[in-house]
Amino acid sequence: MKYLNQILNPVKKASPILYWVVILHVIFTIICLLGLATDERTLMGINVWIKPLKFSISGGIYILTLGFLTTLYPYSKRKRSIITNVVAITLLLEIGIIIYQAARGVQSHYNVSSPFDGILFAAMGILIAINVLIMVLFIFDTIRLKLNTSKSVQWAILLGWIIVVFGSWVGGQMISQMAHNVGVADGGAGLPLVNWSTIAGDLRVAHFFGLHAIQVIPLFALWVAKKWNFTDKNQILAVTIFGLLYAGWIAYTFYQAKMGMALIQL
Repeated sequence: MKYLNQILNPVKKASPILYWVVILHVIFTIICLLGLATDERTLMGINVWIKPLKFSISGGIYILTLGFLTTLYPYSKRKRSIITNVVAITLLLEIGIIIYQAARGVQSHYNVSSPFDGILFAAMGILIAINVLIMVLFIFDTIRLKLNTSKSVQWAILLGWIIVVFGSWVGGQMISQMAHNVGVADGGAGLPLVNWSTIAGDLRVAHFFGLHAIQVIPLFALWVAKKWNFTDKNQILAVTIFGLLYAGWIAYTFYQAKMGMALIQL
């Protein structure tokens, strides 16, 4: 709780709209859990509330992470507000569409079965494209600005943003083929909760690890700084090696999926 407050308090002060959107994602998570417990409808072999549950959790984590990271950048109050408000509102609209479609019992992604569903899917694509552009902005700003953190953590943040953009590109690959599975139609046997295919390739694996690089790599940099008495140069080297290994893992899971192989064959 102590560490969570160290993140929440500066975010609430610097970006109140983003903070409350994070709280809404917590509420959405609870709603989805209630739906999971009381609604027996299924879609493509899983409960209709599994997908919005996953997106509520991952979206809330991403928005909170971005909100906290912006407090490290030497942004003006106006620039910070614009960035955080755009991210918060666009991703709130996206999760709203996902929850709405789940409540209807229909797909949110790759659903063009009617003009209305097609419009919602296209809207989600536009909302995500806006966020990818903001990720690219963060890459440039992390290169050109001095963040209020150590050199190794700033380097980790830069690597995180670069890999997140790749993870988003993997999402674009799924959109281009209008499916996340490779080798079989979407649906069927999958791992618990994440539902990654256990019988064929699944691009969601690389997408997932790519999008969470912005948490994993900076956390590793903080761990190295706290646990190891390394010089700045060696901390950066450790972060670089870890980042390359992490990127290699994502590249492997992407290749594995494109070859039609499941991450875990069952």
